[in-house]
Amino acid sequence: MNLKIALQKQGKLADGSTRLLHKCGIEFSNGYGKLRTEAEDFPLEIFFLRDDDIPDYVADGVADVGIIGQNVLAENPKKVKTVEKLGFGRCRLSIAVPKGLGYTGLQDLTGKKIATSYPNILSDFFTANAVSAEIHEVNGSVEIAPSVGLSDAVCDLVSSGSTLFSNGLREAETVMTSEAVLIARPDLPVDASAILDQLLFRIRSVKAAEQNKYILLNAPADKVEDISRILPGMRSPTVVPLAEPDWVSLQSVISEHEFWNVVDELKRAGAEGILVVSIDHMIV
Repeated sequence: MNLKIALQKQGKLADGSTRLLHKCGIEFSNGYGKLRTEAEDFPLEIFFLRDDDIPDYVADGVADVGIIGQNVLAENPKKVKTVEKLGFGRCRLSIAVPKGLGYTGLQDLTGKKIATSYPNILSDFFTANAVSAEIHEVNGSVEIAPSVGLSDAVCDLVSSGSTLFSNGLREAETVMTSEAVLIARPDLPVDASAILDQLLFRIRSVKAAEQNKYILLNAPADKVEDISRILPGMRSPTVVPLAEPDWVSLQSVISEHEFWNVVDELKRAGAEGILVVSIDHMIV
């Protein structure tokens, strides 16, 4: 039996989804125009679909699981469950206004026309904030709507903000944040659920590796206790005697977000020869 997974065939999450599975040791071909394939070394059958179709395929049981952006689910909710946030494809759905507009707050949008590809999310946002504005649904090229007179402002996905800037817009309000998530059908068969557990184990190991670094350092033996208190390792650092008397090597795992601050503390505590290395996989 294979677990059936739906991925975007093209778009913002396509490359990230493929890269994640490859990092999980799952090899497959996704050549041009191919809509279905099977993994070479894992019980996985892969469908390449339009992003908007993925929730429907999963909800209907054609696919067991799928990778999709949270924004797509929020716009068109389906009977699926989110089983894992994947940590890539991060973006935000934001309202943007022309640079020259003297925007002071949401109430400035009252009576204005807002162009968006996410009318349901935006409608709920306006209702929650008591804003009465006209929502104009468009598909694609949302950013040009104000410059051609179609709307007064836009609501669209933003990553870096460069597209807004190049179209004379500035980000004014964040409606929601989004990232890629793994979704599953609620009635997943037992056999498929067991394969999903194996896949989740690999995904979580990859995510843990990306969020941590492996750190090695040398220190005087009498500084081990002080340095061990600084290292936020999984339990305690590995300590190995060096050839030089009264010196040791300490090895541990450190958070990606913490290691610069921790490295400064380690140096002050007497650590030398500090080496920080990326981790491919981390079994937790």
